[in-house]
Amino acid sequence: MQGSRREFLRSSAVLAAASQARVMGANDRVRLAGLGTGGRCRYLLSLVDKIGGCEIAAVCDAYEPRRAEAREKLAPAAKEYLEYKEVLERKDIDAVFIGAPDHWHVPMAIDAVRAGKDVYVEKPVSHTMEEGAALIRAVQETGRVLQVGYQQRSWDIFRMGAELVQNGTLGQVTLVESHWYQDYIRNFGKLSPVDTAKLDWKRFLGNAQDQPFEQRHFLQWRWYWDFGGGTLTDLHSHWGDVIHWYMREDQPLAATAVGAKRYHTYWDCPDTLIAAWQYPSYNLSYNSTLVGHLEGGTLVFRGTNAMLKITRDGLAVYPEGVLAAEKTNYPEPVVTARSTGDGTLAHVANFLDCVRSRKTPNADVRSAVASAQAAHMANLAYRKGEVVRASA
Repeated sequence: MQGSRREFLRSSAVLAAASQARVMGANDRVRLAGLGTGGRCRYLLSLVDKIGGCEIAAVCDAYEPRRAEAREKLAPAAKEYLEYKEVLERKDIDAVFIGAPDHWHVPMAIDAVRAGKDVYVEKPVSHTMEEGAALIRAVQETGRVLQVGYQQRSWDIFRMGAELVQNGTLGQVTLVESHWYQDYIRNFGKLSPVDTAKLDWKRFLGNAQDQPFEQRHFLQWRWYWDFGGGTLTDLHSHWGDVIHWYMREDQPLAATAVGAKRYHTYWDCPDTLIAAWQYPSYNLSYNSTLVGHLEGGTLVFRGTNAMLKITRDGLAVYPEGVLAAEKTNYPEPVVTARSTGDGTLAHVANFLDCVRSRKTPNADVRSAVASAQAAHMANLAYRKGEVVRASA
C-alpha cells in the first residue's frame, strides 16, 4: 500500500510539472533563461546561437551589470530579472541555465524542475552532501531533464578515453592519478571593481550565513566555504566525474586530504592540497595548487597492460613491458589523439536535444551527484583532519 501511494505521489508530481511546461514539438524553438549570469553562464548562453533553434527570453542576476551585459550582448529582447522565481513563473520558458554560485545550485534547480523547467546547471551540482538526495528525488518526481556541466561527458577526446579504459586496452586499472594546477596570482587573481549600489548582496547570500559585503568573497566565491568548496569541487570534481565514468565505480569507501593556505591566505579554502580516495577496485590521488598553471589538468590511468594519459588537449596510451624497468622516459605510444576543441558546445547541444527528445542527458543527475559527493567527502576529511569513511 505504501509503495502504491509513493507511485501515486510521484505520478502526480510529474503531471503537475508537465502541466506547467510548454508542449513542444521537435522543431519548436526552445525558450531559455539564464540564472546567475556571470562569465560562465554568459559563455553557455553564447553557444545557443551556434546551435540554433533557441531563444534567450530572460536573464537574472543579483548584480545588475551582469544581467545587463548578458542581455545587451546575447539577447537584447530578453527581459531582465532580479528574482529568479519570477522567471520560473513564466509559462513560455522551457529551460534554464544556472550559473549562480554553488550554494544556489540545488535550491534553484529544485525550484526550476518543480516549475516544469528543464535545467542545465554548472558543477558541482551540490554544495553539501545532504543536498544530493533531494535533487535526485525532485528530478525523478518531475520527469524533467537535468544536465550538469561536466562537459567531458560530451567531449570527443574523453569519450575515446572511456572506450579505451572500458574495452580492456589498459588491462586492470588499479591506480588513477590526477592533478590540476591554476594560477590565481597572474591569471585569475585580479579583482574588478564592484558597484555595491547595483548589487543585492542579501540576495547573493541566499542561504549562506549573514555577513557584510566583501569584494573578494563576491568575486572569488569558489574559495569560501559559504559559497563554494575550493579546488576539490571547482576542479577535481571534473576529473572525479571522468574517473567514475571510465571505471564504472562512483562510491568511494574512504577519503583523506591534507592542505594549507600557502599563498592565498585570505581564502577559506586551501590553495595547495593533496587528496586520496579508496574505491572498491582502484585508488585515486589528486594534487593541486593555485599559485602556478604549468601542466594544467591531467589524468593518468595505470593498468596492467598500459597507461593512459589524458588532458583536454589530447591523449596517449603507453604500453607496459616495452622499456626496461626504472627508465624515466615513456615508450612510443600505441594510441594517440588530439582534441578537436572545447566539449562545452557539444554538451549544451546534447542538453537541448534532450529537452526536445526527453532522453537522459550525458551528465545526468545521479552521476553528477556522485561526483560532487566524492569531492565533498574529501573536503570533509580535510576540514576534520581525519580519514572519512563511507557510512555503512
